Amino acid sequence: MESTGGKYNEEGITEIAIYKFDGHDVVDKFCSLINPERKIQAFVVKLTGINQEMLRFAPKFHEVAKRIVEITEDCIIVAHNAKFDYRILRTEFSRLGFDYQRQSLCTVELSKKLIPDMPSYSLGKLTKSLGIPLAKRHRAEGDAQATVKLLKLLLSKDKDKSVLNRYVRLKPKKQVDSKLLNFLDTLPQETGVYFFYDNNKNPLYVGKSKNIRKRINQHFTKDNPKSKSIQRLTEDVQFEITGNELVALLKENEFIKTLQPEFNNALTKTEFTHGVYVNKDNDDYLNFKVKPVNDKLKALTTFSNLKSAKSFLEQIVNTYELCLNKTSLGNHQKSCFNYGIKACRGACLAKEKAENYNLRAKECINRYSFEGKSFLIITKGREPGEKSLVYIKKGDIAGFAYFDLNLQIKNREILERIITPIEHQRDAKHIVQSYMRKHSNHIKIINL
Repeated sequence: MESTGGKYNEEGITEIAIYKFDGHDVVDKFCSLINPERKIQAFVVKLTGINQEMLRFAPKFHEVAKRIVEITEDCIIVAHNAKFDYRILRTEFSRLGFDYQRQSLCTVELSKKLIPDMPSYSLGKLTKSLGIPLAKRHRAEGDAQATVKLLKLLLSKDKDKSVLNRYVRLKPKKQVDSKLLNFLDTLPQETGVYFFYDNNKNPLYVGKSKNIRKRINQHFTKDNPKSKSIQRLTEDVQFEITGNELVALLKENEFIKTLQPEFNNALTKTEFTHGVYVNKDNDDYLNFKVKPVNDKLKALTTFSNLKSAKSFLEQIVNTYELCLNKTSLGNHQKSCFNYGIKACRGACLAKEKAENYNLRAKECINRYSFEGKSFLIITKGREPGEKSLVYIKKGDIAGFAYFDLNLQIKNREILERIITPIEHQRDAKHIVQSYMRKHSNHIKIINL
C-alpha cells in the first residue's frame, strides 16, 4: 500500500492493493486509490506519482473498509516490511472504531532467513537481484504483484516447511469420512507433492503424484494397516503444486530426508540397485557392463532394477553399434547383458580398431554422463508463462527453480540466487538421469 507520509500514526492510505494468495494461486484481489482526507507529503508525491488531484474522487477508507475485512478474513497479512503496512491498516480501522487484527508475515525477514547475504533487501533491489519483474515501483499493485512472486520463491526455499507450519492453522479433529471430504475440497488435480501432519504438526507422510486429489483419496479409502494408521492420525493435509513430475520427484526425495515422516519407511533405502559402468580393457577398448551399485565406482547411469539396466544396455548397443555382428546380434546382446560387452567383443570387434570403436563409445558416454557438465533441464512450470529448471553444476544436482524471464537463467548471479538447493546427490542424480532417459522429448537442455 502507499501512504501520505507524515507524523507517526497520523498517516493515511492513498492506495491499496490486496492479492489473496492461497499458497499456490491468486484467488481474489482488490485494488483501489483511496482519498486519505489529509495532505500528502511532497516527497511522497515525487516518489509514488500519486497527488491530491488524483484522489479527489477516490473512495474514502470507510467506503472500502468492509471489502478489506472480507478479503483478508482468516488470512495472514504478507508484505515487504509488514510491520509498517499492518500498522497503517490498524490505524485506519481504529479511526473507525474497529479493532482490526490479523497475523502478519514479513517478506524482508523471511528473505534474510532464506536468501542470506543479499546486497539489499529493499523490494526494488531484491526483486531485481532475483530477476523478478516489478512494474510500477512504489505503486500498490505493482509492489503487491512482486511480493506474491517473491513469496512463491521463498516458499519453495522453505525446505523444512517451518514457515507453513508456523502460520497455517490446523483443522479441527473430525471423523475420517468428513475429514476426507473436507480435505478433498481444497486439493488440486495437478502434479505435485503432498504432506500429512498429525495434531502436533509432526509430519506423518510425504508423497508425490500427477493427480494430488486422486492419490490422497486413495490413502483415505484403502484399508491396509498403514493407510488406516495414516487416516486415524492425520489432522492436516498440505500440498505443493510443482507443474511437472521431475520437480515433484526431487521435492519428495528431499522432504522425506529432511522431515523424516513416520510412515515413509524407506528413508534410508536407495532408489537404485544397478548401474552401467565403463572401463577400458587391456586392449584399449571401452567396455560397458551392468553391475550392482558400487559406491567406490562412478556409474555412467543408474537404474531401479536389473531389468531396466539390461534394457538400457540393449538400447545403447543398437544405437551406438557397440556390437558389430549384425547377423547374430540377438545372441551377442544376450551375452552383453550377462557378462558385459567385453564377452562378445572377440567375435564382433576383432576387425575394428579400438580408436574407431571408442569414438562411438565416447559419444554414448557423453550423452548419458553428468561428469563435469553444467547445464539446465527446462520443463513446464506451475502456471502459464512460468517454466521450471533443474540445475546441474559440474556434474552434481545443484537445485531447482521456477522462472518467468530468460534473464533469470542467462544471468549466472540471478540463477544462483533463485535456486533452491538440493542435497543427497546420489538419489537426486538417479532421479534426474532416469527422468531424462524416459522424457527426453519433453525437456529442453541449456548448456552453461
